[in-house]
Amino acid sequence: MYIIAALYHFTRFDDPAALRDPLLAVCKGGGVCGSLLLAREGINGTIAGPRDGVDAVLAHIRALPGCAALEWKQSTAQTRPFGRMKVRLKREIVTMGLPDVDPRAAVGHYVAPGNWNALLRADDVAVIDTRNAYEVAIGTFEGAIDPGTRSFRDFPAWWQANRHRFHNKRVAMFCTGGIRCEKSTNYLLSQGVEEVFHLKGGILKYLEEVPQEDSLWQGACFVFDGRVSVEHGLREGPHVLCHACRRPLAPQDLSHPDYEQGVCCHHCVDEYSPAQRARFRERHRQVALARARGEAHLGPHQPEPTRRRANEP
Repeated sequence: MYIIAALYHFTRFDDPAALRDPLLAVCKGGGVCGSLLLAREGINGTIAGPRDGVDAVLAHIRALPGCAALEWKQSTAQTRPFGRMKVRLKREIVTMGLPDVDPRAAVGHYVAPGNWNALLRADDVAVIDTRNAYEVAIGTFEGAIDPGTRSFRDFPAWWQANRHRFHNKRVAMFCTGGIRCEKSTNYLLSQGVEEVFHLKGGILKYLEEVPQEDSLWQGACFVFDGRVSVEHGLREGPHVLCHACRRPLAPQDLSHPDYEQGVCCHHCVDEYSPAQRARFRERHRQVALARARGEAHLGPHQPEPTRRRANEP
């Protein structure tokens, strides 16, 4: 059993590079795998490992400047959800591309999962899913607006093109774990929207706390680890990743004529050149050989398609 902790915290790190190696050492020393991002604006990521190892990493992070109030979402997995441990330095811990957006200054009103349904059902509230299109495609809240964005960086332009639709509306926003809403609600406040709300703890907290019989969630929630998706009660979902484009695939997608394991799916069959697909085929062969030997294959990852994914807990 692996303990999984999804976390983020906005604070000021004057020298994030100096924090990287000690944090990585604690992670590796505790047998923890996953991905953490460090930037001047804080920390973001998901880790997994034994209980003692995860606790040691969380204690280390809470001791960093301004991180004493760190919160995280906890779940479990039966199999190792990450291949290795990475601690990377970034300009932003979730990329919006607007340097003036600062969640430490102001954010929307937090709404507890138990109160979220009432907001969704209110006639004067517009509910916006701030995640990317490939995430929304496998699950979202009933009645939520899908901006159809390819990356979080696209959200400000979508808002500017669509803001007229929300005149005299209260705006409620949600994302996987809450981090994108910290920035998007700060942005909307700067744009003059007076009443902005967001789901505290994100979809993950809602699926953990709200009973399925009372839920307005439809489908599964994409997660940024080897589980690919989770459902109510944070049970592991049925999805797998296309190892070319990294999009989630439902069980029925594996029967699509454009699907080739490790090489392409119906989403990305036209996104890569024959030479790239040949490399993917060879990597898939090497993975299969390593698995047959009982080894983990840690070779280079395939290039991403033109869209970029946010790393969010």
